[in-house]
Amino acid sequence: MREVISINVGQAGCQIGNSCWELYCLEHGIQPDGYLDPTQSSKPGDEGFSTFFSESRRGKYVPRTIYVDLEPNVIDEVRTGKYKDLFHPELLISGKEDAANNYARGHYTVGKELIDPVMDRIRRVADNCDGLQGFLFTHSFGGGTGSGFGSLILERLSVDYGKKSKLEFAVYPAPQVSTSVVEPYNSVLATHTTLEQSDCTFMVDNEAIYDICRRNLDIPRPSYENLNRLIAQVVSSITASLRFDGSLNVDLNEFQTNLVPFPRIHFPLVTYAPVISRAKVGHEANSVAEITNSCFEPSNQMVKCDPRSGKYMANCLLYRGDVVTKEVQAAVATIKARKNIQFVDWCPTGFKIGICYQPPKCVPGGDMADVSRAVCMLSNTTSIAEAWSRLDHKFDLMYAKRAFVHWYVGEGMEEGEFSEARENLEALERDYAEVASDAADDEVEGGMEY
Repeated sequence: MREVISINVGQAGCQIGNSCWELYCLEHGIQPDGYLDPTQSSKPGDEGFSTFFSESRRGKYVPRTIYVDLEPNVIDEVRTGKYKDLFHPELLISGKEDAANNYARGHYTVGKELIDPVMDRIRRVADNCDGLQGFLFTHSFGGGTGSGFGSLILERLSVDYGKKSKLEFAVYPAPQVSTSVVEPYNSVLATHTTLEQSDCTFMVDNEAIYDICRRNLDIPRPSYENLNRLIAQVVSSITASLRFDGSLNVDLNEFQTNLVPFPRIHFPLVTYAPVISRAKVGHEANSVAEITNSCFEPSNQMVKCDPRSGKYMANCLLYRGDVVTKEVQAAVATIKARKNIQFVDWCPTGFKIGICYQPPKCVPGGDMADVSRAVCMLSNTTSIAEAWSRLDHKFDLMYAKRAFVHWYVGEGMEEGEFSEARENLEALERDYAEVASDAADDEVEGGMEY
């Protein structure tokens, strides 16, 4: 068995978690009360269930997931919502006061009181697994709970489960759209703390996903639910081969092996295709070549940056639906022949392929159209350093005046941690620049920071 435990932290993490479990239940034919849908053809013996669900004595499927927030509102919605009977009540953990957009509150003061019960529940879920493969961690970099408490949990997971994979889905601050003034502080501090703890971090930014919803799905004013359902499709694609059959299966460890050339350079860019509305779906062929090509379009990426200005180190193409290997090979050959897609000199192969036979499912009444095949591309490209330099610039503007710093220091944090975190991110930018440089093969030995 290859079980995966999902941990959702903070408002963003919990709401993305809701959309993911809604989708998993649809894919596996599980009703909102946790029992199998009698009209579904799946059998309880199917391998897929036990990756994400454990079976209770009454034949009910219980998600292997933990919801954590320092304030009760978001988790209360889960407790009273449509899926209230699905989740184990003890694994919905909420505190009494929130982190107030303050990393220091989430990491040092308010978070410290809740960390032990959270780790106990995680241990309980982990003990219930036969062969735990790793953790999927969803949180935001900009909020207080997501950044502060999220990084605290990741630190503790590294101590208790050092060998297990830890994959993060992180909502990253967008270039223009922001919900909090101190986002740059929280994000830089959280990245600094989790850089060594997480094995692979998939970043999504709200602005990029807003644009995809507006442009591809014709939603004039997308809500968080629209955004989260799109992110859920990505999370589902990444875990599909653990849950369903396919000709080329990819498990969590394989992502790291193929996508992360150096330990610190673990921030792949996520693209998903086709994202298409019901009105347009009848006019599209959605061939394998077409959806593969659209993965390389900047407009389909989940983080705002221009991949044409950087170089690719590794690509992982995860197909699902009626896809045959021959078509995939032809599509990849076409991509390699294109001049505007550049790979670093030291990575001659560059493509990892996964094929899962289960076609993507769409939420009934949702915005996306049902399609017979889809692809999720995870690409490790040096252009994502653009996102870091944008963030660092905003951090510098505020920190030069020491604006808002007193709120952090007042919660027991030292000012030195700000400059230490900023230096670490500067080193990360340098690492990306170094990897991209043509002489990288000569310099990597001495230059990279491990």
